[in-house]
Amino acid sequence: MSRTAATARDTPAPAGPAAARRAPSGAASPGGAAPRTAHPPRVGRAGAWAELLRLPALFTVPGDALAGAAAAGARPGPRTLLAIGSSLCLYEAGMALNDWADRAEDAVERPHRPLPSGRIRPAAALTAACGLTGAGLVLAARAGRPALAVAAPLAATVWAYDLALKHTPAGPTAMAAARALDLLLGAAATGGATRAALPSAALLGSHTLAVTAVSRRETTGGSALAPLAALATTATLTRLVTDRRTRLPAGRRAAAAPGLSGSSPAARPARAPGALAAALGAAYAATAARPYFHAALNPSPPLTQRAVGGGIRATIPLQAALAARSGATATSLLVAALAPAGRMFARRAGMRKVSIT
Repeated sequence: MSRTAATARDTPAPAGPAAARRAPSGAASPGGAAPRTAHPPRVGRAGAWAELLRLPALFTVPGDALAGAAAAGARPGPRTLLAIGSSLCLYEAGMALNDWADRAEDAVERPHRPLPSGRIRPAAALTAACGLTGAGLVLAARAGRPALAVAAPLAATVWAYDLALKHTPAGPTAMAAARALDLLLGAAATGGATRAALPSAALLGSHTLAVTAVSRRETTGGSALAPLAALATTATLTRLVTDRRTRLPAGRRAAAAPGLSGSSPAARPARAPGALAAALGAAYAATAARPYFHAALNPSPPLTQRAVGGGIRATIPLQAALAARSGATATSLLVAALAPAGRMFARRAGMRKVSIT
């Protein structure tokens, strides 16, 4: 999937896929020289590919399919894993294609990036984008026809965004559509009621739309309107995912979390997902709102870039809150665990300075 969260210049799509531009700072060195190795260029190439594909951002992707399965009232299974694999492939296809499409612009504005610096050939990036797209569609096909029926337009949205829509007014909408389709891919692959997942897909897409709109000013700054709109969107989404009136009825919660059936006991277990959704909704708001607020007060490029990064990181607690809202407590906790796992991966891989945008 492409950016943001969708996943923006991550960033939505797998999609989005998930914003439109990436931060000019924060690029890591290509890997450095490892002692006693006969192939230092290979180490450099590995670092360059990690930078191109923005590997830490991958942890924002599995929650799409898991939240989709929860919203559809189905337990995650082997087909959900295939949907996650498909999402990861399409997301990384968007990453590679994004840099390939912007290679001329990056040569002027971001010469340190893997393509303009010569560490990765443009043809290799385009080949990777094509191969990853094909792999994503194959995995979706193995998950079943309904999954492929969602993955095909998702892949088309990723390519359309990177090649044609990114710098147009339709760019943020395309990114939001990619991330929403990615959630629906999880619902379709798991075999649940895909239509029931549409509200969750709309909420996740709205978040991605806000992040992508902010990201369009990452390198220039100067606009407080997009951060203010993103801040309002965050407040609205937080209210929706934590408001009891917008949660699923007890019957659907029982379907999403088998074993919690029974008429009078159902009311008691329902409190746990409700409290969890409230806690995760608060975590989502805390992660996204503060950097948005700072960028609104001072829309400089550094603070705008931090706002985009905060919005992308907030994708995971939002996904977890959506799963909890659907009554899937275990799934929501699994999704929430992806945030610290992503940070740990970035530290151990020495990629803390690789911008996720």
